[in-house]
Order: sequence, then C-alpha cells, then structure tokens
Amino acid sequence: MKNELHQSGSLYLRQHANNPVHWQLWSADVLAQAVKDERLLLLSIGYSSCHWCHVMEEESFEDEEVAALMNAHFTSIKIDREERPDLDARYMSAVQLMTGQGGWPLNCIALPDGTPVWGGTYFSKADWMAALSQISQMWKETPQTIQDYAQQMREGLSDMVLVSTSGTPGSFVASDLEDVLIPWMRGWDEVNGGLTHAPKFPMPSNYSYLLQHGILSQNDRTLSFVHNTLNKMALGGIYDFVHGGFTRYATDRFWKVPHFEKMLYDNAQLIGLYAKAYRNDHQDLYAQTISQTVSWLQREMKLDSGLYAAALDADSATSENPREEGGYYTWRIDELEDLALP
Repeated sequence: MKNELHQSGSLYLRQHANNPVHWQLWSADVLAQAVKDERLLLLSIGYSSCHWCHVMEEESFEDEEVAALMNAHFTSIKIDREERPDLDARYMSAVQLMTGQGGWPLNCIALPDGTPVWGGTYFSKADWMAALSQISQMWKETPQTIQDYAQQMREGLSDMVLVSTSGTPGSFVASDLEDVLIPWMRGWDEVNGGLTHAPKFPMPSNYSYLLQHGILSQNDRTLSFVHNTLNKMALGGIYDFVHGGFTRYATDRFWKVPHFEKMLYDNAQLIGLYAKAYRNDHQDLYAQTISQTVSWLQREMKLDSGLYAAALDADSATSENPREEGGYYTWRIDELEDLALP
C-alpha cells in the first residue's frame, strides 16, 4: 500500500500526496479491502484553506513516526469535505455525538464497514499517537468492545434523524417562536453582540431569523440585539477594513482578534443579512459593508471561469515563515515603526 492522493483532482488531497502516510482515496474497492483485511478505517476530513488541518499535517501526517503507526494498523483515507459533503456530514454528526463538538480537521476511526467508533478534531502529535496506539491495541485484543460501541453509535445516530418520514403534519402556533427565543436569549451578549462565549461566529442564518422575528413581532429587544451584533461585527477585527469581507470567526468575545480564513458561504450570506438589516435601519455602515464585501468577492474570489473560490486560506507566507496564520494581514512592530512619521 502507498499514498494514492496524487491521483486526486482535489487541491486539498494533493496537498497530502507527499505525506509518508499511505493515504487512500474513498472508494468501494478500498473499503472492500479493509473489510477483507479486517483493518480499522482512519478517516481524516478537511479542506485546503483550513488552518488547523495544516497544523496537524505538519505535526503528525508529515512525521515518519506517526506515519509508521498509522500505516501499520489502519487503512487511512483522506477526504475533502468540499468534494464529499455527504461523508463530512455523516462523520461530523458522529463526532458531535461522541464529543459534543465538531470542526476541522475531522478525524474519525471507524470499523471496516465505515461505522464510526471514535473521533475528534485537532490532536497534537502526542495525543494522536496515544489514541491510535490504544485503539489499535483494543482492536487486536478485545475487538468485541469496539464492535459493541459501534452498535451504540449506530443507534445514537439513528436517533439524530431530523426529518420525520411518518407523513403526519405537526401543529404550529406563534408561541412556538417564543419558546425557541426565550432560552436563546439567555446566551446573548447584549454588550458586545453575539453569544456570550468565544470563539464568536457570524452565524448569518441565526441573525437573519432573529431580525425577521424582531420585525414581525415588533420585539425591540431582539432588534436591538441583532443591530448591535451587526455593528460590532462590521467594526471589529473579524471584518477586513482594507479589502472587505468577513473572516470565519473571532477568537475573543469582543470580535477583535480574527481567525483569518475567509469563507465564500459566510460572506455570501452576510451580504444578504446586512441588506435585510439596512431595509430595517438605514445605517450607512451597513451599506458600506455590503458594497465593500461585494467588491472583494468580485475582485479576489471570482475566477476566470466565472465561478467563485470557496475560501481564502488563513495561512500565508512571511519573510520569516513559509506558512503563518494571518501572515498576510498582520504587521510586525518593526514594520509599523518604519512607517511612523518622524
């Protein structure tokens, strides 16, 4: 077995083509061979602009010691979430069920038939090796323990089905909206906007819902919260004042320190959200934010084909580091001193 990712058309997968890990592409043949060999699957899902995907690759997947452990005990499969959102959704649900949270890189150990048994997001080299060693030892000595847990996961995931197929229509009354809103309000940060905990994400679909609800119900508190959140975002570090566009999230509760990755799906939805907010409250800030973000999309994200790129990487080269988070966007003290007026 060898690394097969050079065969892929995915930029993300080709980034891993020179790893010492014997990465395989997701295919029926690979899965059938894993079943035949009774080898656990190691699924690692990410995308090309993901900062922590790059970090884990550098720390673990480019490391010969880690690769030797993975190659000895697992059929390792790399998956681009933008190519296979179905697999991403399936294993994200499993990891969220196991850990209560999700993100990328998404790493999941599964039975040879694909049933998830363990997972998480980013792991340091030491934690990753410790977990893989323990799981491989369990699979060798007490495989039924892992099989039993896999069955629990199957049952748990089946309970997470969101859409009923019974065909019985549900009842709805206006008070149902309030039942959703009241517990939601407990987590509002009405000073800084957004929710009370960090990191803070833009969540355009959530705030679009709140804006619409506030307008229809004439709920001043909801409208005030939404507009304050939009103002804090547009005036915070999560927004790129120079080029336009929002980064994926802020690492602090004040929206000041961004995670520098920019996503197409966030910005497309945020343009619509700020447009709706402008109709409700004609703030020049909203119009400026919309105009600048649209210009950024047209200028920097539109490809020669007429399509749009999915994301801009958080990492970029600097004079000191070939890959640094926010390197393109940030200034060193000496650079600022050089620009200072005498």
